[in-house]
Amino acid sequence: MSDFLLTPPEGREPLQASFSDIANPLGLDGIEFIEYTTNKPQSLGQVLETMGFRPVARHRSREVLLYRQGGLNIVVNAHPVDAMGASHGSDVPAIAAMALRVRDARAAYQYVLERGAWSVPTHPEVMELNIPAIHGAGGSRIYFVDRYKEFSIYDVDFVPIPSVDQRPPATAGIHFFGIVQYIGPGRSNDWIAFYNDLFGTELIPDEQRFGIMPKGTLLRTPALDPNQRFMLQLIEPEVNVVDVDERLQRIGLGVPDVLVAVKALRALGVEFVETEAAHTERRGAISKTYLGSVVFELVHSEKE
Repeated sequence: MSDFLLTPPEGREPLQASFSDIANPLGLDGIEFIEYTTNKPQSLGQVLETMGFRPVARHRSREVLLYRQGGLNIVVNAHPVDAMGASHGSDVPAIAAMALRVRDARAAYQYVLERGAWSVPTHPEVMELNIPAIHGAGGSRIYFVDRYKEFSIYDVDFVPIPSVDQRPPATAGIHFFGIVQYIGPGRSNDWIAFYNDLFGTELIPDEQRFGIMPKGTLLRTPALDPNQRFMLQLIEPEVNVVDVDERLQRIGLGVPDVLVAVKALRALGVEFVETEAAHTERRGAISKTYLGSVVFELVHSEKE
């Protein structure tokens, strides 16, 4: 959360149309992990495995499991207090956090606090890292991680599952493409300002679209490695829609060939939406909704 989201439009600076590609105030370098909270970790785990993820490690002190494929990490948090808080008492899984890779986590955290971000108090247990975080959409958290190369956060907080490949290959070249965020009516400018001021995001022109779900506003983050840039898609509710809760709604996964990826994932058991309004094509595809809330979107995306 940020003061930007509480300041009326007339009290803010005008939005700029674009920003320099070299503007990277946090030293952002992509997404380290996405965290789901759930009180049904086995069911969510089954969904993730159909998407090609494999469980590779368990948290040392909490009911948390790490799933991985290629360079993607998904954390499934079933710790009772965390699961209840992030889902607001709902039985469906929720995207509770995204962790951003940065050059210096402490410096990045201080930078965003100075610009109005709201801190999240953390209470690490013995042998746990203290990972700084701020509030995001709908009570979610945005973590800052600078241990992601040779020595990572998982080397401290997690114990590898015996006899399991710690680096399972990515199915059909899957990689992180972005996050889809549902926002409240008339809130696009607030969130554009939030991500621009804190992270240096670039506003993508409306005529430049990706995938088969083109609604909303697109932002692209900077990154130290161009291959680690990712998208944020902000979607306001349709007129007369009852559900206007703000939240991180789904993960976008990039693939070099959508049709090949869909074939591979169908072989693993994934079902895709095939309707007149949304159907598999070379630009993208979208999975059916699992467990009431879990959706994966495929987008054509070539690594540089």
